[in-house]
Amino acid sequence: MCNKNFIFLAGHHRSGTSLLHEILKEHPEISGFSNTGVPEDEGQHLQTVYKPATEFGGPGKYIFNPASQMTEEHPLATSKSAELLLAQWGKYYDNSKSHFIEKSPPNLIRTRFFQKIFPNSKFIVILRHPIAVSYATKKWSKTSVKSLIEHTVLGYEVFMEDKKKLNNVYVLRYEDFVKNPQVEIDAVFDFLGLKSISVNHDVKKNVNDKYFDMWMEERRKLRNKIALHVSGKVERRAIRYGYSLLEKDKVLPLPAEFSNFAR
Repeated sequence: MCNKNFIFLAGHHRSGTSLLHEILKEHPEISGFSNTGVPEDEGQHLQTVYKPATEFGGPGKYIFNPASQMTEEHPLATSKSAELLLAQWGKYYDNSKSHFIEKSPPNLIRTRFFQKIFPNSKFIVILRHPIAVSYATKKWSKTSVKSLIEHTVLGYEVFMEDKKKLNNVYVLRYEDFVKNPQVEIDAVFDFLGLKSISVNHDVKKNVNDKYFDMWMEERRKLRNKIALHVSGKVERRAIRYGYSLLEKDKVLPLPAEFSNFAR
């Protein structure tokens, strides 16, 4: 398979992947996509090897379709796929750089596929509170907040299982990143084995708050008490990833399964 040093950035839509991508590709040893003409310069739209998220329902829906998930067992996990992706993506990369970065939300459920065809790959996965992801994505999905929360948690569950098979993966949380962007970026570059750079972007710290306010206000309305009811089961599933759906300000430490000290 291919021996290029790929960095795959993954996370749900509206989880901070775009900002993280912009920061990381400013490193002198990293080449990323810019001005490609496709949405958010995402690699999923610059290739014909595998289907993008839109083919499975789009943001807030695609993970519900099992066919969207890809592992090393997928029939497309071949050297031919690696060669074709390199040819198609290579038109947008600077080959003089030691690392290529690619950012697409569906990477969240395709890490094992990319590890198979690009064995030297490293994965950076960003998590964000399911309530914030859901409200930020609602305008695209046209589905209920309850369904979007389920989709968000399901994506984390798929990734958690896949993480067991990954050789090089780093998990960070959006909430930690916006609170201390330089500290988190320094840790990411340490994982990549590269000298860190300064964060020169405006990182807004309290964006989640407006989504939490929307959630709490809607849940107070009588007609939404049933529609937005959070079962104990869903709450336990979310807490497994450090997030509470009932106590919006409660952000727990990342669970041991996401430890970045046992890669």
